[in-house]
Amino acid sequence: MTLRRRTALLGGLGGLAAVLTGCTATRYGGPARPLTIAAGESGGFYLAFAEVLAKQVNEAEPRLRCTAVPTEASVANVTRVLEGAADLGMALGDIGQAAVLGEPPYPAPAPLRALGRVYENYLQLVVRADDGLTTLADLAGRRVSLGAAGAGAAVAGQRLLTAAGVTVAIERLLFAEATAALREHRIDALLWSGGVPTPALAELAKAVPLALIPLDSALPALRARYGPVYEPVRVPAGAYTGVRELTTIGVANLIVSAPGLPDDIAAAVAEVLVNRAADLVPAQAVGTQFLDVRTLIGTGAVPLHPGAARAYRELHG
Repeated sequence: MTLRRRTALLGGLGGLAAVLTGCTATRYGGPARPLTIAAGESGGFYLAFAEVLAKQVNEAEPRLRCTAVPTEASVANVTRVLEGAADLGMALGDIGQAAVLGEPPYPAPAPLRALGRVYENYLQLVVRADDGLTTLADLAGRRVSLGAAGAGAAVAGQRLLTAAGVTVAIERLLFAEATAALREHRIDALLWSGGVPTPALAELAKAVPLALIPLDSALPALRARYGPVYEPVRVPAGAYTGVRELTTIGVANLIVSAPGLPDDIAAAVAEVLVNRAADLVPAQAVGTQFLDVRTLIGTGAVPLHPGAARAYRELHG
């Protein structure tokens, strides 16, 4: 499967983007209010996408003052949404599924809702090419950053290592800290969940020869335990300087909310996802990632918010 196809920002409404381009009618008619999107770390796709989405929401819905805020990403975002500290959050599909089912890191099932499935995240296990590490087994006993404690990659990384039967010395570094540590050889590998290419990794690859470790060997065990939330995706040759083509693990990304988000706000955001699809690709991803409105409703274990579901039905009809 090509990168163009696999990294499409996903959706479920056929060719509506072309039909509805230029639509200017607003859906939200309530009082002016802030709308906060809990996003991700600086340098990652979460924050870049959330900033673009906020801009488009503000243009489409003048009464909504939408802003994206930096966070540690998926786990932190779901917590913020459920606690009422953010209206919307970016979250990996496996983290959303864990929240709904009450699986670790969540102690009990949570009433999470989704406004749409948007794009594909790539789990990227990055090493220095000069270390000669080529398989998951090679990492046994090595220093590996799985990401910050509030990041979805930290959960996926622990699941990945368990599935592979590999024990490592785990560090939990923010993305910027992890890239610096790999460059300075203070860690042996970092796990990142994001788009391909991720700009910070592309810059690192120019200074330090990098390699990505294929993760498909752990996929059968992961799918047996957690289901189809994990799927194989291809990283093309040259996505990063000197990196060969390989198979890694993909996880869909969701925009989530608490069930108490007003229906008209959920509907307004859903309309932006459909009507402004062509404008919802950050500059760093132009040419490699796309918002395709054919599977927005495919949110897996996380139920669609009723307001978003109604908007999609109305737009489709």
